[in-house]
Amino acid sequence: MATTNDDDVQAQPSSTRHPGIDHVLPSASLKSLAHPLRVRIYDELSAYGPLTASGLAERLGESSGATSYHLRHLERAGLVREDPTRGKGRERWWERTPGSVAVPDTRSLPPGSAERLAAKLVEDEWFRSREQNFREFVAEGEQVFGPEWLDIATSDTINLRLTPEQLGALVADLDVVFKKYLDAYKRTPSPGSRPVQIHVNAFPLVRGEPTDEPSPKEHR
Repeated sequence: MATTNDDDVQAQPSSTRHPGIDHVLPSASLKSLAHPLRVRIYDELSAYGPLTASGLAERLGESSGATSYHLRHLERAGLVREDPTRGKGRERWWERTPGSVAVPDTRSLPPGSAERLAAKLVEDEWFRSREQNFREFVAEGEQVFGPEWLDIATSDTINLRLTPEQLGALVADLDVVFKKYLDAYKRTPSPGSRPVQIHVNAFPLVRGEPTDEPSPKEHR
């Protein structure tokens, strides 16, 4: 399974389905990202756009010294960059480097290796962040948003029985829809728009059993 963090009009959920589109993090960049606070900084810039080290510190409950330190590490890894269009004097604004990134498929990494441990840490932090963002919306959304947002926000669970090929076709169809909206709004957001996060998890249930093949009698 490929786990991605998307921020580009070419963002796609799986490099196995779209070779060459996702940027699978090389070992050095993966190790640079593999720190809980760095993943949180990276996620914050992905979701909310450019911020200063002080702004990140306030949002994450950290010191500006800590966020500045980790931003420099992320910059050297090519994961963030300075936004020269913002700021005055010595104030530095940081943005996530555009593009879709993916951690390597852990099946391709040796058990116990530094790369596998780094990939697992980044994946765990991404999952934690996604869950936290949704829980914040459920807990605080009514105090923050009006009915125009609350009436349209959704969390759906859909249960199907599919073959791998059918699941692949479903996800490919979703990719087309997502790319349409990325192309339309990622770089040119509309007035009144807010940061929106979309989670799609498509996976076989571990405790499920495959559907039996039909008996010869049923073929008649």
